[in-house]
Amino acid sequence: MSNLIFKNIAQLVTMRGPNRLRKGQEMRDVEILENGYVVVQGDTIIDIGTGDGYRNYMDNNTEVVDASGLVMTPGLVDSHTHLVHGGSREHELTMKLEGYSYLDILRAGGGILNTVKKTRKTSFEDLYEKAKKSLDIMVCFGTTTVEAKSGYGLDFDTEIKQLEVAKRLNDSHPVDIVSTFMGAHAYPEEYKHNHDAFLEIVIKMLPYIKEHNLAEFCDVFCEREVFSYDESRYILEKAKAYGFKLKIHADEMDSIGAVDIACTLGCVSADHLVETKDEDFTKLAKHDIVANLLPATSFNLNKNYAKARQMIEMGCGLALSTDYNPGSSPTENIQLVMQLAGLKLKMTPKEILTAVTINGACAVKREKEIGSIEVGKKADLVLFAVPNIDYLVYHFGINHVKDVYKNGKLVVHNQVICYEEE
Repeated sequence: MSNLIFKNIAQLVTMRGPNRLRKGQEMRDVEILENGYVVVQGDTIIDIGTGDGYRNYMDNNTEVVDASGLVMTPGLVDSHTHLVHGGSREHELTMKLEGYSYLDILRAGGGILNTVKKTRKTSFEDLYEKAKKSLDIMVCFGTTTVEAKSGYGLDFDTEIKQLEVAKRLNDSHPVDIVSTFMGAHAYPEEYKHNHDAFLEIVIKMLPYIKEHNLAEFCDVFCEREVFSYDESRYILEKAKAYGFKLKIHADEMDSIGAVDIACTLGCVSADHLVETKDEDFTKLAKHDIVANLLPATSFNLNKNYAKARQMIEMGCGLALSTDYNPGSSPTENIQLVMQLAGLKLKMTPKEILTAVTINGACAVKREKEIGSIEVGKKADLVLFAVPNIDYLVYHFGINHVKDVYKNGKLVVHNQVICYEEE
């Protein structure tokens, strides 16, 4: 098997270290090698270092990439998205600009319920093509692993359709997809006055999804006027009993106890955390729960931002994600999220890179396979045309990617897709 060698890497950001959530000040403990090299065999990294140690691996079949003047990072992990959905919601923009809140729009039959109607009507193939287009955009920005939630069906057939689209994309697209069942995303119109009946519908989906390996995680929108503390806990307890790993939409608009649920049930991540109480930061840190922050959502809704600096100071481990969805965060650009994290969350470049690599991998339970550049891990690699990691955050609003490698194969070159669909 021939080798692939990257040499003369100006800054090689390895993220080497323990394969676990990096918390607090650990988020700044980032190894950066100058004049680095990486050696890949097949889809696996077999050596890294500095200088010309790569010469030991060269033969007539070796492909050598000169990365002079470039920064290399692990492939970026977008660990919270709503990838598969029908339609868009640009017509709600004016309502938002006129002061209607997210919940106001939901009460009026818009928001999630609007997308539910469109997703139910959209064919499998059209959902597939729409989501594939978004994945292509994501990988061009350096994302090589994506978490994708259902939740725009709110009935058996459409929830399964969403999850099956994600499964086919995972098989055919170079980006890896980790699927999450989120039937508890909102109450559909037909059950808005009969919550108990809808809860049982969600519960009845769990064994089918598990049996057909359609989702690894279960998530719930724990929020006032959506799913209450008791309802959220009930769903996640049932999901845990069926063997699902757990996530929770927590404290986006109100704090109603979602962090307590996360700690009690052992959620892998708690996501949003905009209105989280200060005392709950300590709980998240103690239980090693990934605090998954979504600053593009705050930006788009003109809402408060999560208290990232305070979370880090209190020992939390942070991830950063796009929350790509048609309503509150219609962007696939994880670099924009990284830049917002610097400008609005006051995170440093090292903390930001930790959040979108190894901590993002922890949020989808892939930390032993991806999230860092070290021997034995997948060769998911991004070359950025920047002089250093600070520049990646400093120069905002553009795409800094030069090349993206997934499993050792070039899939994006000069920001142009170059993979062949399987």
